Amino acid sequence: MPASPPGPVLMELRIVGDAVEVVVWDCDPLLPVARTADAGRVGQHGPEIVSAVTHGFEAHREPVGKRITARIALLDDPGGAIAGRRPL
Repeated sequence: MPASPPGPVLMELRIVGDAVEVVVWDCDPLLPVARTADAGRVGQHGPEIVSAVTHGFEAHREPVGKRITARIALLDDPGGAIAGRRPL
């Protein structure tokens, strides 16, 4: 399994409309890549998990490192219904 990148990691949470955006920056320029399903693979499932539980997910290279943004829907009603998935 690859080692975590050295250096700082920053996280920002913000409410935008009907969602919470989770923004993470780190100094590693390597963007996450979703992989095909493989029951034998240990680890490296992050992009698939994030895509499954969010409205949208995007990753961009920055002048130093990368910034990943995931948008998580706030519940529309107390019963737990969520509006349809929308891109960021």
